Amino acid sequence: MAGFFSRSPRTNAEDDGTSGDEPLRPIDASDAARRVELLDSFEAAGLGWFWATDAKGRLIYLSENAAHTLGWTHGETIGKPLGELFIPEPLDASETAGRPLAFLLSARHSISQLNVRLAVEDQEVWWEIAGKPQFDDKQRFTGYRGSAKDVTAIREGQQDAERLAQYDSLTGLANRHRMTERLTSILKAYRNSKRSCALMMLDLDRFKQINDTLGHPTGDELLKQVAGRLGRIVGDKGEIGRLEGDEFQIVLPDIDDRGALGELGQRLVQMISQPYSINGARAIIGTSIGVAVAPYDGLDTEELVKAADLALHAAKGGGSGQYRFYSSDLQDGAKYRRQIEDDLRDAVESGRISMHYQPVVCTRTHRVKCCEALMRWDHPDRGPISPNVFIPVAEETGIIRKMGEWALNEVCHQAKAWPLDLPVAINISAVQFAHDDFPQVVQAALSQSGLDPERLELEITESVFLGDAGRAQRLFGELKEIGVKLALDDFGTGYSSLSYLRKAPFDKIKIDQSFVRGATEAENNNAAILSAIVGLADALDMETVAEGVEARDELDLVTERGATLVQGYIFSRPMPNDEFIEDLQRSEPTYEPRGPAKYRADRKSVFRRIGLIHEDSRYKVVMRNLSKTGAMIEGLLEVPLGTEVVLDLGGGQLVVATVRRSKGSVQGVEFETSLISDGAEGLCTRHRVSPYQIEAAGRPLAALPHDPYALIMSERLNSGARKKFVEVEVGNPKPGTGY
Repeated sequence: MAGFFSRSPRTNAEDDGTSGDEPLRPIDASDAARRVELLDSFEAAGLGWFWATDAKGRLIYLSENAAHTLGWTHGETIGKPLGELFIPEPLDASETAGRPLAFLLSARHSISQLNVRLAVEDQEVWWEIAGKPQFDDKQRFTGYRGSAKDVTAIREGQQDAERLAQYDSLTGLANRHRMTERLTSILKAYRNSKRSCALMMLDLDRFKQINDTLGHPTGDELLKQVAGRLGRIVGDKGEIGRLEGDEFQIVLPDIDDRGALGELGQRLVQMISQPYSINGARAIIGTSIGVAVAPYDGLDTEELVKAADLALHAAKGGGSGQYRFYSSDLQDGAKYRRQIEDDLRDAVESGRISMHYQPVVCTRTHRVKCCEALMRWDHPDRGPISPNVFIPVAEETGIIRKMGEWALNEVCHQAKAWPLDLPVAINISAVQFAHDDFPQVVQAALSQSGLDPERLELEITESVFLGDAGRAQRLFGELKEIGVKLALDDFGTGYSSLSYLRKAPFDKIKIDQSFVRGATEAENNNAAILSAIVGLADALDMETVAEGVEARDELDLVTERGATLVQGYIFSRPMPNDEFIEDLQRSEPTYEPRGPAKYRADRKSVFRRIGLIHEDSRYKVVMRNLSKTGAMIEGLLEVPLGTEVVLDLGGGQLVVATVRRSKGSVQGVEFETSLISDGAEGLCTRHRVSPYQIEAAGRPLAALPHDPYALIMSERLNSGARKKFVEVEVGNPKPGTGY
């Protein structure tokens, strides 16, 4: 039968019906033959198909062209229940496949624009079907009459468009739009079911340098490889998204254990920091991570993202390559950092930055062999500011280049005036090293001061190798021509590569203090790592410096393992130039070890006012020092040994503890559960008081206040019951002592 849009061959113009002689022949409702011809033409043209069932739902008709398109014979489908031909699209994840169509057919409802998938093997074919139930003159159901059309291509186009709208085209990860929608829906659902959800914000360290030096195609390939590593580490624990540039986000449902989150954060830092191979080039980056957990740190998407972002900035401000948990203190910390930035500029201009010197001592003779120059800042109002605080600020703001050039000149001039021709080492920022004129800056400092180049040692971290390795080798060559010595600082802390040691002309390797800490403890691998580094350095004819040695057993260990030199509080703290000169004026400038006999877990001196709960009473005490396993507190008189208390460290952090030492108003307590690292230099609890608990106590649901435990126990604590212990007032610590 001719197609709907086809025409019969004509031999002359009169046959085309345009002469006006042939009468108009409309298709009347009674003209069944011509109406069937019209429908056949419609089917043949592929514009749509028709189907029909009997009262039992069995197919009694299906357009031949439809059956042929699917590779079926015309009679293959006749007699089959309509529902068996399709796998209906579920309404949602809880629907069973088949319910929508089955329900409509059983209820004899009209079907309108229902998308169904055909039960065809090895291919995905979608039809859009419509149909109406038919009844005879006695209103008895006789079956369905309907139409269908192939919408497979349309659906594929829609899915592609939807994917482009929700996924990052470069990495295949979810984009910002999808991550926001996903996080919003999770937080809304979890709020009702009293569940938690963690959010990690990641920012790649030094990615811009890779992009600038190796090109954007290399940067794009690097982002793809980072996405792959993230996927392997996170797995099915959460959903990963790329927001833009080098910013990533990870949503982790049903996780609020900060111990588990810290372990994941540390793994991410370590794995992202491993070298990448891209088209024959070598690239090394790092990452900083901020962590926030709902509902503790925020209830909605905006609040939680802001909290994670503040934690991320704190991690980057701490020197990068870290993870940090959000805490309410970070709000003040952001303001503090901005103030530090402003004050640092003034300090550089007004000369408030000074250089201190820490001896580097021979492990066997204890004679000073060298020293390290360290930058110090004594703020007029805040007192000493840690270099861990102001150096990252200086690097981010660009002040570090000016500070570094000043420090180089100052050290050279001061060292020239020392009574001994002692070598001096100075740290070189990767930002300083990134400028091609750096060797000229070094040469100028030496020339102006008159210092022998052999007395100057430049301590360089492995981050200077990022990007253009050939450029770094060229600068090393220029520096060695000047005559200075080179030391590889912080060796083994995440970016190490033996290829550096094979190619770069280093004279010394400085073993990072993280490998010294805990090396004397049983089942700690640090001692073996120390031996391996020393052996490697010996093979390459390099000296080794063990940094951060504080206890006698640590000194004995690094000496036994063959370290050439030692630097740390076991011999001396960094001191101003005048004091250092006094030491050098002794006939034999040696240092006797002074420190504890054995290493113990870091116990940091603090001065924090905290809460202490005993039975139904709450007390105000001062925490003097803190470690993972215990603390020293002051403020209660004559507390018996064995007394169980709860320390409220603030922010919902409660620690069950037992009094193990007690004298007067001072007690030493041991924690039932050890604290964990907060990713920087602090400690925190694994778990916190849940906002859901506060809500159950009759308070509105909100992120954690500073003292949530008091809200829960407000009716019980200090309800008139007599306090068992006497509180005493504790004054502020003496400056410089911590006590």
